[in-house]
Amino acid sequence: MITRRILCALALLTTSFISAPAAFAQSDDYPSRPVKLIVPYAAGGGTDAIARLVANGVGQKLGQSMVVENNGSAGGNVASQQAANSDADGYTVLMANQGPMVVNPHLFKNMKLDPLTAFDPVTLIAKSPLVVVVSKNSPYKSFADLVAFGKENPGELMYGSAGNGSASHLATELFLAQAGIEAVHVPYKGAGPALNDMLGGRGDFMVTTLPSVLGLMDSGDMVPLAVTTESRVASLPDVPTIAESGLPDYVSAAWYGFAVPKGTPAPIIDKIRTATVEALAEPAVKERLEAEGAEIVGDTPQEFADMMKSESQRWATFLAQSGIAID
Repeated sequence: MITRRILCALALLTTSFISAPAAFAQSDDYPSRPVKLIVPYAAGGGTDAIARLVANGVGQKLGQSMVVENNGSAGGNVASQQAANSDADGYTVLMANQGPMVVNPHLFKNMKLDPLTAFDPVTLIAKSPLVVVVSKNSPYKSFADLVAFGKENPGELMYGSAGNGSASHLATELFLAQAGIEAVHVPYKGAGPALNDMLGGRGDFMVTTLPSVLGLMDSGDMVPLAVTTESRVASLPDVPTIAESGLPDYVSAAWYGFAVPKGTPAPIIDKIRTATVEALAEPAVKERLEAEGAEIVGDTPQEFADMMKSESQRWATFLAQSGIAID
């Protein structure tokens, strides 16, 4: 006798056989339309510049365009939530970097999203130095000048950042903490708007990614005082590191990767990663990134996941010790 339980089991089995080939077919056909790349910062900043460069190359490898969509609201949290809520079909990719992925969960008191569980990592694209810059009319001619003024005048320095929790924000807070300086933080929705305000005389200094400020340094409108990495940057050989300039234990860097909504099929993740690694090897992309001081990576999803977990723990400790938090 065929019981109700047996009928239910047969129905589930039939559904499994139907859905499995459908999933494989979807992976085989991917991508059949443009892919959206959500960037959690405003256009014109370093993250946006790298996103557009890599997106163009990845789109060529996939045979479909990768369309960049910027949203810098709430330190990138709105963009992260938007990406996390998207269908896990490979047609929405998040430009995953330090702030939204590993800093914001420990920085924003009311943040409900856990990026490390809401997304599947694809690959770490690159790591990049940041640079401390001032406007050409600034009275600070060296990093030591800036630090000396900050120590003598607590709370009088004002700096902009690409947003709360961004690499520029945390890199600045790290050096302020090590130097024993208090400064006023003005967060923006990306490096571009912050740099525009600095050009207008609003803000004393900024720590920002090289891609976001190279043009302004080339024109002489912005002057580099120091870089944040352990060693000097090849494209700025005369600019000292912060460690050389009086804070020997200081080191910080920005990083950029791709992540997709949790549950995206593994074959699709593999296609995106393969296209990304191939794009990073293209001379036009490789030379541009290296010229901006970036270290190209292209690691595995597991390696990227492990790195983000380690970074999350690092910044959780720093933020807890510093008492920095946002309601």
